[in-house]
Amino acid sequence: MDPTLFAFVAFIAILGLIAFGIPVALSIMTVTLVGMYALIGDAFVLGTVRTITFSVSSGYSFAIIPMFILMGEIAGGTRIISDLYQACYRFIGGFRGGVYNATVLASAGFAAISGSTIVNSAIFTRVALPEIERLGYHRGFGVGCIAASGALAAMIPPSLTMVLYGILTETSIGAMLIAGILPGLLTAAVLILTVTVSVRLRPSLAPVSSERFTAREKFAGLLDIWPAALLILIVLGGIYTGLMSPSAAGAVGAVGAFLIALLKRRMTWPLFVSSLKKTATIAASIFLILVAGMLFSRLLLFYGSVSELTDVLTAGGFTPFTFMACVVIGYFIFGMFMDPVPMLVITLPFLFPTVLALDINPIWFGIIVVKLIEIAAITPPIGINLFAVVAASDGRVSASELFKGVQPFVIAELLVLALLLAFPSICTFLPGQMMGR
Repeated sequence: MDPTLFAFVAFIAILGLIAFGIPVALSIMTVTLVGMYALIGDAFVLGTVRTITFSVSSGYSFAIIPMFILMGEIAGGTRIISDLYQACYRFIGGFRGGVYNATVLASAGFAAISGSTIVNSAIFTRVALPEIERLGYHRGFGVGCIAASGALAAMIPPSLTMVLYGILTETSIGAMLIAGILPGLLTAAVLILTVTVSVRLRPSLAPVSSERFTAREKFAGLLDIWPAALLILIVLGGIYTGLMSPSAAGAVGAVGAFLIALLKRRMTWPLFVSSLKKTATIAASIFLILVAGMLFSRLLLFYGSVSELTDVLTAGGFTPFTFMACVVIGYFIFGMFMDPVPMLVITLPFLFPTVLALDINPIWFGIIVVKLIEIAAITPPIGINLFAVVAASDGRVSASELFKGVQPFVIAELLVLALLLAFPSICTFLPGQMMGR
């Protein structure tokens, strides 16, 4: 079979198994192992599975995944989000649309601790939705804002999506994390602008708030969040200056979140055990998908599919512009029906060799991919953040209500994507200034 056709058939087979409800990792693994066995034999299959599984489970660079997950779980369970939200609301809640913008700011702050868009969206639904309803704000627009703000965790470090991209493409994880800072801040700013313009054009979205806070109350809010802010500064500063590797920074972040919880007297034994269990469960599922993805990549490399596809694209007149246009369209379509992790695992073995062949900056390409995944997470009908918000609302929000409310924020995200495509330096400036790369 032609190598390109073989890759296409394997890809369709994986999507078919996923469509039948088979878990993503098992779907990829089944197609890969059957292909390896048929082409090479059982000895190669056993040896490859053993080697890749060991490298994923024992590699130092992979330790960043459970460490960042643990940091987010501890922070999420110790009311750090409530502190962030209240501090932001005390400063801007008096302005029209203040509850929405407080959600954006607090979600951006928690994204620098969490790294998971689903966790961000679900927790902020429980924190911000009651305030939106209490003040008489538009619920559909409000939950749309929550879902879009939760997606910031895909871009603002420590982003698990960026970590996975770095692992799958062997791109510097530290550089990827730092590269997400400016695009993440830009996205937050555009979301705030979207809220501001929307409430001006449609005053019914946000009634004028009569709540005001004194300087003392605002200062008290800042005192509540300074330990978390210090933690973020240490983790990101350590990576940026080269004083800590990303894996070491993840460990420092997890320990720091634990110490903050102790300092605030919010750490309990059940919470600690629950955080460890959730971390183990999430990390194990990610590792399993990573193992399956790396095996799939090894199969395509062995069969020659990757090299032939790269040759076809480069010899067929594909320029960096046309290639990126195809990537944007492809990810936008697949992202509406597929979760972020399997989308990365399945597509990057095909795409990244062409990225290198066309001399496209891998950091910039990674940020564009992350942005596309961020958009996919809030795009109906299968946006993963949308379902996280609906589930966390305990029946108070319908899917149709959320689909309508999130539309302005999808447009805002597309605007940010256009800026990142037009001005790559937004993505590459900070990594270029890093020390100890």
